[in-house]
Amino acid sequence: MIFEKRIQHIRRYREIAIAFSKSGFGFIVEELALDEMISLPKRILLRQGKSDNAEKSRGERVRLFLEEMGPTFIKLGQIASTRPDLVPDDIINELEQLQNNVPPFPYEDAVSIIEMSLGATKDEIFEHIEEKPLGSASIGQVHRGKLLSGETVAIKVQRPDIEQTVRNDLEILHRLASLAESRMNWARQYQVKDMIDEFSRAILEELDYTIEARNTERLGKQFADDGTVYIPEIYWEATTKNVLTMEYIEGIRINDFDSIEALGYSRTTLAERVTNAVFHQILIEGFFHGDPHPGNINVLPGETIAFMDFGMVGKMTKEMKVNFGTLLISLMKKDADGVVRAIARMGVVPDDVDMKQLTKDAELLRDKYYDIPLSQMHLGEAVQDLFGIANQHRIKLPSDFTILGKTILTLESTVSKLDPEFSIVDVAEPFGRQLLKERYNPKNIAGRAVDQWTAFSDDLASASGNLYEFTKALKKRQVPVEIVLKRSEHYMRRLDQLGNRLSFSIVLLSFSIIMVGLIIGQAMSGETNIFWNIPVIEIGFILAMILFMGMLYAIFKSGRF
Repeated sequence: MIFEKRIQHIRRYREIAIAFSKSGFGFIVEELALDEMISLPKRILLRQGKSDNAEKSRGERVRLFLEEMGPTFIKLGQIASTRPDLVPDDIINELEQLQNNVPPFPYEDAVSIIEMSLGATKDEIFEHIEEKPLGSASIGQVHRGKLLSGETVAIKVQRPDIEQTVRNDLEILHRLASLAESRMNWARQYQVKDMIDEFSRAILEELDYTIEARNTERLGKQFADDGTVYIPEIYWEATTKNVLTMEYIEGIRINDFDSIEALGYSRTTLAERVTNAVFHQILIEGFFHGDPHPGNINVLPGETIAFMDFGMVGKMTKEMKVNFGTLLISLMKKDADGVVRAIARMGVVPDDVDMKQLTKDAELLRDKYYDIPLSQMHLGEAVQDLFGIANQHRIKLPSDFTILGKTILTLESTVSKLDPEFSIVDVAEPFGRQLLKERYNPKNIAGRAVDQWTAFSDDLASASGNLYEFTKALKKRQVPVEIVLKRSEHYMRRLDQLGNRLSFSIVLLSFSIIMVGLIIGQAMSGETNIFWNIPVIEIGFILAMILFMGMLYAIFKSGRF
């Protein structure tokens, strides 16, 4: 089994190396020493084929590479497209166009997975399941069906063996990321290993359909009393990790403008309801749909908005909501210093960040939007620009903030097509101001003060305990001191060299003194001592020479002379 897995990994490494080379990233293959896995004739063909990609942009080549490598890499790219703080804009623009291009798997396989997952035959749960899927993606596909109880449902079924395929690919990607960081400066700078770790967690979450089901129910509770928003029901008796069964929504796609107008619905009202719903999720509930594109939003009778597909969601803590509210207000007030403070509070700022340059970049952003009326400001674009600044200065933002940025950008695109005159800023501003009011409400200030005092008291108690232990150890003279020398191995080697040279000099001097002593002693005695018919001076010379040569050999053999 282990041997078989190793063979699979080697085969996959070779596929990755070939795809990298075909996409014009042969230098990465060479840096990672993966070129050894490609046969010489194939390498020659790949080098000749470089011209095919010469005119393609870096982003396009990345997209083509991911599409060629299949489901795991496609999903990785789709998640990476939500991280403008980590991935350059030119690559993100291409990642947003990633197509699954994955053909549907056979109906028989879908039924087999449903029955195995639910522990019952299809006919014991469903009246029928349509053979032709409604849609097919990298992780699974969706069939329409009907429960025995009569409800029409959408059944999402995971691809056969997709989990094992994804886990194998992620294992390989982790190893390649570690190797890249050990060999390439840019990989260390962009913290590729951490990036892969974060993306891996997101992919593995999408492999568990019960997580999506719980997300759906949680959002459903947010709008239980709101007649303008509808969230589909989950049928838990037909839902597992590999199968998700939810209410099938019969409605009009929000970008089907002809049908919307034919029914007499107001596009402005729909734009307002979608925007209100999303900002309510973000800034009031702190739990929001992460991908509100037209394919995930339907219009129901009475101009009700129905959201679907909750595989990607974002979460906002109280602190994050306040920071984002501050950012919104700072953007609207064209306050560059406020923007910088908000970004700094939102992410992990490197110790060596250039605050002057960061402020300057924020001022350039302010100037970009300075003369634009509030109602005409593109909030999604502004937030993406901010995350781009974070990327330039290596400020690492929590993934939920970047999902938030992507959500706003997608929302803005969706509603601008509904009503080009509609501004989401007009809807967002009251939410932001409400957050700031709550932040500076005396009751909330008092609550935060109590929380901070409690945390400070705990830290103080912990510090006093540590101080007592340190004092006790100091009295016993048992304080461990650890000294870490940078480049210590280099200096130890250098010290060895100096020691060996010193030893060589001492041995050479000793040898010279011995020989001089023997010669002078014999000259003063005026006679030659004989031992085994050999003059003693010659015996001494031979012994000294053997010792000298032995020492010399040992020093040079160590390679540290």
